Amino acid sequence: MKTGKRYINTIVKWMIPGIGVKRWLLLLGSGIAILSLGFSFLLKEFYPLPNFFYYLTFQFISRGLRSGLFGLLGVSAVIIALINLNRSLLAPFVETNPETVVNAVYDYRRRGRGPKIVAIGGGHGLSVLLRSLKKHTSNITAIVTVADDGGSSGRLRRELGVLPPGDIRNCIAALADDEALTTQLFQYRFGDVDSLNGHSFGNLFITAMAEVTGSFERAILESGRVLAIRGRVIPSTLRDVTLMADLKAEANGLCRVSGESSITKANGSIERVYLEPDDVPAYPEAIHALLKADMIVAGPGSLYTSVLPNLLVPDVARAVEASSAIKVYVCNVATQCGETDTYTAEDHIKALEAHVGSGIFSTILINNNLDVDFDPPPGVELVSTNLTSTRHYRVVAADLVDQTRPWRHDSDKLARALLNLLQQSKGVKQ
Repeated sequence: MKTGKRYINTIVKWMIPGIGVKRWLLLLGSGIAILSLGFSFLLKEFYPLPNFFYYLTFQFISRGLRSGLFGLLGVSAVIIALINLNRSLLAPFVETNPETVVNAVYDYRRRGRGPKIVAIGGGHGLSVLLRSLKKHTSNITAIVTVADDGGSSGRLRRELGVLPPGDIRNCIAALADDEALTTQLFQYRFGDVDSLNGHSFGNLFITAMAEVTGSFERAILESGRVLAIRGRVIPSTLRDVTLMADLKAEANGLCRVSGESSITKANGSIERVYLEPDDVPAYPEAIHALLKADMIVAGPGSLYTSVLPNLLVPDVARAVEASSAIKVYVCNVATQCGETDTYTAEDHIKALEAHVGSGIFSTILINNNLDVDFDPPPGVELVSTNLTSTRHYRVVAADLVDQTRPWRHDSDKLARALLNLLQQSKGVKQ
């Protein structure tokens, strides 16, 4: 009984509008009917039908009943044939369970019609957002910083002259269809193997792809295709840039630090960050995506070393401001040692305004669940959401915290909150 009900549900799901199946079934049925009609005319024209055709075609019953009977038999035969043909053709690629196939097709079509969302950032914060967004839409563009100069990325940058692939690797892994296996593979780091020591497989893969394809942007595109990612990952610029910072230290006063990896290690509070050179052109696809987006999201992630480096590319900031999309800044749920120590939500907003102006984002999304069991790493605390002035922003508070790691966002909660904001903005526009 359950099996029969499951098959009925599967067939009904195939008939859902927009799944792209009914039109072809109708065309197939029409083609078979026309072909059968033509063949019957040909037989009648050249060959006299023997007497047993009278009984074979049920001419002894009424024409209406006969038409319904043959129609039912024909449709049943076509459905059975298509189901079994589907099983035979797809068996090498997917499970033969028809329910699995229809769900895959339905989800693919649904995500293809999803909103166009551009996420700006880098590192682990952006991958948290992408991991859940990909369940709702395939029209995702992740714009990623290329200012990383530490670890495996920094070594490849210095030794081979390529743009740092680390943040791009994290985003590709997060958007991959088979994320569990891909993440393990891409994040795998080689052990004590001389020149490979400390390198991640994903970084080497993207670097090798750049050598094979002849360009870094093509390497990202092809890497995404190989891993069947839902969406795309692009750099904010293709130029070699260095992230600089002015820090205020109690002992030495104001000092200047060069390199992303050195900023959080320096002992001082960050006054401002900037790119060197500061007039680099944006990657054209990034500008196009921003102008066509339904929603633009900056964060979560390291404010000074992941989010702002993208917005410090002048054309990127101008495109965000010019876009008609709803523009949301996602405030981190916890402070980050060496970067946003003791920061409140208002401090995040002030830092954002100091670097890119006050009119670039319209909505601030903050976490309001501060009542969690919190045993954070040393120096980390939940970001206070007390705002003395919301200025011209729309501040939206929601429970965004990950219960197992309260210093991070919960991927699903964050995606739901953003999609709700997008839905509300569409309702206002209508």
